[in-house]
Amino acid sequence: MKIVVLDGYTLNPGDQSWASLESLGECRVYERTLPGQVEERARGAAIILTNKVPLTRNVLAALQDLRYIGVTATGYNIVDVTAARERGIPVTNVPTYGTRSVAQLTFALILELAHHVGDHATAVRSGAWSRCSDFSFWNSPLVELEGLTLGIVGFGRIGRAVADVAKVFGLRILTAGRSETRNLPEDIQGVSMERLLQDSDIITLHCPLTDQTRHLINRERLRQVKPTAWLINTSRGALVDEAALAEALNEGRIGAAAVDVLNIEPPPSNNPLIHAKNCLVTPHLAWATLAARRRLLEVAVENVRAFLNNAPTHVVNP
Repeated sequence: MKIVVLDGYTLNPGDQSWASLESLGECRVYERTLPGQVEERARGAAIILTNKVPLTRNVLAALQDLRYIGVTATGYNIVDVTAARERGIPVTNVPTYGTRSVAQLTFALILELAHHVGDHATAVRSGAWSRCSDFSFWNSPLVELEGLTLGIVGFGRIGRAVADVAKVFGLRILTAGRSETRNLPEDIQGVSMERLLQDSDIITLHCPLTDQTRHLINRERLRQVKPTAWLINTSRGALVDEAALAEALNEGRIGAAAVDVLNIEPPPSNNPLIHAKNCLVTPHLAWATLAARRRLLEVAVENVRAFLNNAPTHVVNP
């Protein structure tokens, strides 16, 4: 059974082993694959693993030996799942590997906006503290989180993990979303999206990207937020209209933003958020702790093993 990993580098840049996957068949791992290389590299493969390499209808049609597609991520929009279903090819994902790591980065970004740790550490290295007349100094306002309102958009696994952390900091928690906002704990209030935007001091996005949520944060909705509010996005870049957010930041209509995801990744140098005022951009690293990547690889291999045992799991196109 021939197995091809099209883009294995981000999952395993050398700090893990492919041995468990290699034990399941003839295995070839490519660090990266350009779209034009897919057909050549995957020819004859029964099993393909992909993270960000697109598998379109045309590509799938050319791969006549293909029997299984494993996406080494939670999102699977890079695969034409309808075309795969028509061929009887199961597509699987890994739904839960990064919950705590994403929640962790969400609060790392919030705390950076609250304390500007990086800027202050840089100022110390440049000698600003040594030149200071006082025992203490700060270049930016410092914010205590207790008593502020955190609005969580999307209350699935990651949203709930963020809420767990938020409670420790004494934040009041609102949430808006779909049916997952039913039967909420007593200390979490489900509200409309409009109410969440209007009342929140910090807004954090944890919903999937769908036709309904694309550009969920747009010019109209940004007009509803407090001018001091912070926006955090560790979910999907296209949830945010980047031009509209950059405009709001530069005009002072929102206090700050911190995003780990963008519409195009890696971004072109003219992405409006990279140089917007009071905006932190990190390079899509929330998922990438070693612990999370170990879980991701383990489940991805288990998905392949389950398929080989005729009992596929985590199938997204039944």
